[in-house]
Amino acid sequence: DVVAGIVAEAINGPACAKGFILDGFPRTVNQAKILDSLLKKQNVGIDKVINLHIDDELLIKRVTGRLIHPASGRAYNIFFNPPKVAGKDDITGEPLIHRGDDTEEKLRTRLQEFHNKTTPVLEYYNSKVANIKADDKMDNITENIRHALDAEEKKK
Repeated sequence: DVVAGIVAEAINGPACAKGFILDGFPRTVNQAKILDSLLKKQNVGIDKVINLHIDDELLIKRVTGRLIHPASGRAYNIFFNPPKVAGKDDITGEPLIHRGDDTEEKLRTRLQEFHNKTTPVLEYYNSKVANIKADDKMDNITENIRHALDAEEKKK
């Protein structure tokens, strides 16, 4: 796999001497096997896999309820963080948009594909997976990730 080769080459550089984080990669078991093989040649391995877990129904509400102010990138959510005036940015009063691909049907399709690909990757890395609840406050999620990584570091 070309992407695995690029990643393996990149992590061999000085910027990754103390470690690295791969976000959203590998996406398939085949990529994971190729990556592990390439890393093994460099005497490096995957220490920990962080799985940010969130209930699909909550994620659907977060995505389908999302509204964006295009000029600033400010985000609102009709369920969790609604604008003061429906459909208007709180600061400028300009219209908010709903992205065309933020529909429940499209998201359910993407989620099914995501689960079909990532579940086998999580099973492949089973003993290295830390499941972190992603429906918590950002500070708590960050702390749980740090705890999982610190626990791994202490094993070395």
